Amino acid sequence: MKKILDLISNIFMMKKPILSLFLCCCSFIYSQDKNATLNSDELLKELSNEACLCIDSIPTRDVRTKIIASKISRCIDNVTAAYQIGLSLKNINLSDNTKNKEININFNTDKNSTDYKKNYSTIEKHLMDNCGALKETLTVNDVLNEKSISKNENAMKAYHLGIAASRKENDKEAIEYYKKAIALDPEFAFAYDNMGLSYRKLNDIDNAILAYQKSLEIDPNGAMPLQNIAVAYQYKKEFYKAIDAYKKLAELDSKNPEIYYGIGNVYAFNLNDQENGLDNLCKAYTIYTEIKSPYRTDAGTLIQRIYENLKREGKEDKFFEILKNNNISVNE
Repeated sequence: MKKILDLISNIFMMKKPILSLFLCCCSFIYSQDKNATLNSDELLKELSNEACLCIDSIPTRDVRTKIIASKISRCIDNVTAAYQIGLSLKNINLSDNTKNKEININFNTDKNSTDYKKNYSTIEKHLMDNCGALKETLTVNDVLNEKSISKNENAMKAYHLGIAASRKENDKEAIEYYKKAIALDPEFAFAYDNMGLSYRKLNDIDNAILAYQKSLEIDPNGAMPLQNIAVAYQYKKEFYKAIDAYKKLAELDSKNPEIYYGIGNVYAFNLNDQENGLDNLCKAYTIYTEIKSPYRTDAGTLIQRIYENLKREGKEDKFFEILKNNNISVNE
């Protein structure tokens, strides 16, 4: 399989819309491995792993969400054309030893084409389901403010040890490091943010909320604690508090799609307000699409669920009206 992927990579470097390969190349692969086949599921997994490694290398500190999403999109773009070529190679008989037989492989390099969008979306969805680095990168929102990071060297050491422990899912240990960092610097906002996240992962929602509240006392404009406290309130079923937190976040950045995704989710699936939920989720979907965020797949899934609910209520017309008002085509 690796030899086949290497071949695809070499083809991709040629950057031609119509590529001609001679069977001698395919025969070489086959002669090296008589069991070589090009399984589309395996190909998707291999290329998605490459994209996931690319995403994992994206720097996120003090980087805006829009820029992070753009870099993620570039990682997916880098493998989409190779995936298209692989699907074309899938039907080639590698055991055919006929020499000097020309094989034409056609694929569309236009990123606005239906084929390209479909293949991009397939990889994107696979990453959302299987790439932990993707969701971790997408949820980072640690834009630096004055009190975000400590100037105390020992506090920073404890903070980074906490991050390392959390990545290994040792959240109890991580919390102790964050507490140590806060003891050394009581106004270390990011330490409170991460401590809140670790508490939430341990399902200790009350302490998570306390940590986020403390962070917001230090920095009322902290996007990360505002977004995370809204999620924590949802766990507590305090839905209107969650909506208020999202609205406060909107005052800081009205173009943050997480605001509309969160509000839409709460209205539609917790407060049984399908129409208000749909309108907000459409706004989230539009912004996710504009910034090329893979979270548009999640928004699309919730929109589909609302459609099914409204259809059962005989309100299909209302569904399409709200989509139209948000300039979303049914075919998207």
